[in-house]
Order: sequence, then C-alpha cells, then structure tokens
Amino acid sequence: MPKKKTKKKTAKKSPKKIKRPAAKATSARKTTTKKAKPAAPGKAAKKTPQKPPAEVVQGILLGKVEDYFAHVQVAALTLKAALTVGDTIRIKGHTTDLVQKIESLQIDHKPVASANAGEGVGIKVNDRCRKGDRVYKI
Repeated sequence: MPKKKTKKKTAKKSPKKIKRPAAKATSARKTTTKKAKPAAPGKAAKKTPQKPPAEVVQGILLGKVEDYFAHVQVAALTLKAALTVGDTIRIKGHTTDLVQKIESLQIDHKPVASANAGEGVGIKVNDRCRKGDRVYKI
C-alpha cells in the first residue's frame, strides 16, 4: 500500500516588528515661553524697532540691464526715461555698484546722441554688470 501524504502543520509566523529610532531623552526641566503682557491702561505698547530700508538710490530709474556683453563691455536695456550722451548713470545690483558718464550710446548698432523712453539701447560701460542690475540717471 502506498503511503498517505500528510500535510505538516506549520506554526504561523508573527509579523516582524519595525524598529524605530529611540526617542530622544528630554530634560527633566520644561522650558516655557514668555507670554506678552498686556499694556497697562494709559500706556502705549512698545513697538519693535523695524529695520531701515536697504539703500535708497536717488535718481531717475532708467531700467534694468536686460543683457550684458562682456567681450565688448556693453549693457543692453529698454529705457523708462530719456537719456543723452554726457549724462551720469549709476548701475546698482547685488554685486555691482558703478557710476560713470555715458560716452557711447547706440540703438540698433548705430551711435545716437540721445534716446527716448521705450527705446532699446546699448551703453558702453567701464566695468562688469549683470542681468537684472538697475540703471539710474543721477
């Protein structure tokens, strides 16, 4: 007679426990935050001093540098106010602070003596400037 096949009973495995990092020990002393006391009647509450504004540049905003060409040292921008050769400008940016007189002003690669608001111009600059720097007429 052939042997009967019997199924072996296996014990069910318990699910594995997930190891979590140990909780940080806290000090026995609890820290408390101070609550603001209401102002006494008749007295004004103290105001916290506010930071002064960053630097206020005086002058007329001509626009922002839209592009800078390092090989010819020219900044391109669209004017918001009129500009002529001989005017003094200031280019101010995060790492740039440059003051100079306009010696060369061009529109479409042609030299001009002056330009009006809304025109795209190229200005020859003496030092490096970056896209986004603000240009002021002093």
